[in-house]
Amino acid sequence: MSFATLGLSDEIFHALQDKGYQEATAIQKALIPAIFTRRDILAGAQTGTGKTAGFVLPILQSLFLNFETGKHYPKALILVPTRELAKQVQEQVATYAKYLPLKSAVLFGGANLQTQANRLKAGCDIVVATSGRLLEHLGQKNISLESIEYLVLDEADTILDMGFLHEITQILSLLPQRRQNILISATLSGSLKRLSDQMLYRPKLIEVDSMGAGAAQVKQIVYPVESEKKLELLSYLIGSRNYKQVLVFVRKKEIADTVEKELNESGLYAVCIHGDKTSGVRSRALSDFKEGKARVLVATDIAARGLDIPALEVVINYDLPHIVQDYIHRIGRTGRAGKSGLAITLVNEKEMVALRDVERMMGKAIAQEKLEGYAPHVLKEQKGARNTEDKKKKVDGAFGKKKKQDNSTKKRKTTKRDGYAKFEISKSKEENRKQGKPKRS
Repeated sequence: MSFATLGLSDEIFHALQDKGYQEATAIQKALIPAIFTRRDILAGAQTGTGKTAGFVLPILQSLFLNFETGKHYPKALILVPTRELAKQVQEQVATYAKYLPLKSAVLFGGANLQTQANRLKAGCDIVVATSGRLLEHLGQKNISLESIEYLVLDEADTILDMGFLHEITQILSLLPQRRQNILISATLSGSLKRLSDQMLYRPKLIEVDSMGAGAAQVKQIVYPVESEKKLELLSYLIGSRNYKQVLVFVRKKEIADTVEKELNESGLYAVCIHGDKTSGVRSRALSDFKEGKARVLVATDIAARGLDIPALEVVINYDLPHIVQDYIHRIGRTGRAGKSGLAITLVNEKEMVALRDVERMMGKAIAQEKLEGYAPHVLKEQKGARNTEDKKKKVDGAFGKKKKQDNSTKKRKTTKRDGYAKFEISKSKEENRKQGKPKRS
């Protein structure tokens, strides 16, 4: 379906043509008409399917049709979980609004608060923000939400996973009752559906590409590896196969720093982003990677959520994520917009259980390849008389192995004779007491 048939203005259509967009994706074809109806929406779609344009375009269209010259105040609020995603969404808003009189602003932590306040004071129609920084501006009365007509929670599942529910609740209490709510997520988890029950009124449910379906364009491979050889294998795969642009996912910030250091020492220029990095450092790292200056970007799950890196061919999971659904988000960084991609996962012996969880979620087993010199050695037990001498011989009884008892501490069974002896002793003591005989010492 062409964008020209979706009821968008010539100005917006012109901006889309500048970007080379012609055909709408499945989520865009579902979202755009639904948002025009002004119903609340709960939408689930995999990363890389164009869902940002799906909710931004109809909001721009509606605001443009009702725009009053010179009146710039917040009418649409888009909440996102990370600063990278905030900047990315803001860039897309500015691109699509290129020929419109609408203004936008982006608010996120790590940037100068006063600069953002000045931008808000100059006037804006659309605000893209992380929840924490928005509350800071609200506390300083730099922004008012009393005229918000559209509220979008983008990557809503991640917002909940990161523990921002309390902040979202605070923001909701400051919004007008009459507004359109749009929840967008890659996964429709139970916690997300509970949130939707609280803030959405008779929502329209839109699901495009169910869990795992978005990975159809991604070739997935697992390499079993000994724990101490993971870094070596990572460097070998990138170097020997001449991967030009690789996104490496790790679970912890400390591991991210270690992997970045080791790759650079191996001659593979790598940069790193995680929660402890400043906004400036993260921006430069991401820019270097997108421009091809850095060959490898090492990132934690939260820092990389929502990243849009065009034509990224390879994602490597250095380890498996804490939250099994994050595997979908990880491999969704490649194979975007219908293109093919490759997702490699390095798994040591301790991660095999986590791998099974991922496979159950995906509904299929992931192909494994073993590389000589890196795969764990499996020692098979010998059968028959050739058992090694240091193995203890197992002797089981007819009903299984019996527990050997320690006879040295075993109590003797009480008999009638013991009872008679106790009776004679107590009788002798009683007679002695009556006769006034002293007790034996």
